[in-house]
Amino acid sequence: MSFALLSLTVGLLGLYLLQYVLRKGNEQLPPGPPRKPIIGNLGDLPSHNDRAWEHWLKHKELYGPISSVTVWGEHIIVLNDARLAVELLEKRSSIHSSRPNQTFGDMAGWNNILGSVKYSDAFRAIRKALHQQIGSNVSVAQFNPVQEVEVRRFLLRVLRDPRNLLDHIRKEAGAIVLKVAYGYTIEPHGPDPLVDLANKAMEEFSVAILPVRYIPTWFPGVEFPKMAKKFKKTVTAFSDLPYAFVKQKMAENNFQPSFLSNLLQETSFDEGSEEEMVVKWSAASLYAGGADTTVSTMASFFLSMAMNPEVQEKAQAEIDRIVGVDRLPGYEDRDNLPYINAMVKEVFRWHPVVPTSVAHTSIKDDTCEGYHIPKGSAIIPNIWAYTHDPEVYPDPLAFKPERFLEYDGHVPERDPHLLSFGFGRRVCPGRTLADSNVYLSLAQSLAVFRITKPVRDGKVIEPEPMFQPGIISHPAPFEVDVKPRSPGHVELILAVEKEQPWEKSHAKELSSSG
Repeated sequence: MSFALLSLTVGLLGLYLLQYVLRKGNEQLPPGPPRKPIIGNLGDLPSHNDRAWEHWLKHKELYGPISSVTVWGEHIIVLNDARLAVELLEKRSSIHSSRPNQTFGDMAGWNNILGSVKYSDAFRAIRKALHQQIGSNVSVAQFNPVQEVEVRRFLLRVLRDPRNLLDHIRKEAGAIVLKVAYGYTIEPHGPDPLVDLANKAMEEFSVAILPVRYIPTWFPGVEFPKMAKKFKKTVTAFSDLPYAFVKQKMAENNFQPSFLSNLLQETSFDEGSEEEMVVKWSAASLYAGGADTTVSTMASFFLSMAMNPEVQEKAQAEIDRIVGVDRLPGYEDRDNLPYINAMVKEVFRWHPVVPTSVAHTSIKDDTCEGYHIPKGSAIIPNIWAYTHDPEVYPDPLAFKPERFLEYDGHVPERDPHLLSFGFGRRVCPGRTLADSNVYLSLAQSLAVFRITKPVRDGKVIEPEPMFQPGIISHPAPFEVDVKPRSPGHVELILAVEKEQPWEKSHAKELSSSG
């Protein structure tokens, strides 16, 4: 036998054995669509225009509660049942708490933020810092005065300019998170550089962590390095600019207590050290997590109120009965407002801010429902599917706060806080702060405003519950009319300027700090 023939024979035998092994391994994977040679299920991934939660939910009917796709030899496990998410991501969180390799996200500089960082000592350190500062009702309460002032200023902005509601929601969210994270005061009336930077950064983050790693950089038209370089400039400013601002203010002994100042006072480290990275990115993770997610939740709230006037009337009746009309509801009233608390739960359930979460990754082989979960698999929990499971939440597309109340033998449905904020060691560490923000914004908005379908040129415009694709999903652009409920409520709103005069913005100090 010639050497060439022998080589060919050995090569064919090796190829056959490789295909056999791969086929055998694939048989053990959760079911999914047929795979094509080499690229696997590349064509079965959702496009950037697809709502990924709807795309993956189709798998449940086709393949059951757990399914899989394989792209370029890497496995994606899709969980369409909350029970399986709890089993894998909470009960076995020591195995399934890392993140996928995101080459583009790493190139773009997002590898140190809590949402992207691998399961490591750095992850544990950042998470610990966040938990200590904002991980409980007691720790979050230190920031309640900030929230109370900024929510009232939000009401004032809406009163004066109701047509730009979404801009005011963004400004309120930015004002709160920047004051909490950095003690930074935003521009009260015009654009603010850090609010704008956060909005830009989160838009780019949503792109950076998409699964573009499944498209090789040598494909025609792929310019990841060029785009990553552009994104990294934003990321660097996002993490470094407010950090330098706080350090400068502390050096001048002219700072406001904040998440970052507390960490800097409690920690000593060398410049450029791993410890400094943890402190800097702990604050940046809070900044990122609160800048965009609350915006989505509050936008969903205003949309749902225009669509469900009967819900709004019940909520306002409860506020008027318990709190009265001479003051605004506060944190001290929360335990006495069961319908408002049910509304908070329902707005988190109705449209989860991160509908398919950020994928987890397995650090070792595992099994689930008799299927093989290979080491390195990306695991996608379809949170939207969990909060819209008709077996758990009857009539899931409807906005019904009553589902969380106990009445006439009705057992409250599952608290969506257990689902909407993620699972296990990757559960959102800022969920208590987010819940606190949404409660106060929602309750005070309902206390003073009537939110209705818009009337344009004598015609009522019916708002539609459409939501944009993306890791962080927002309602599609919509219009509502927001008007004060009475002259007395106008006076309540206007009182904030006398009781809490506008502070001077820190915006002009940023350039000198950087």
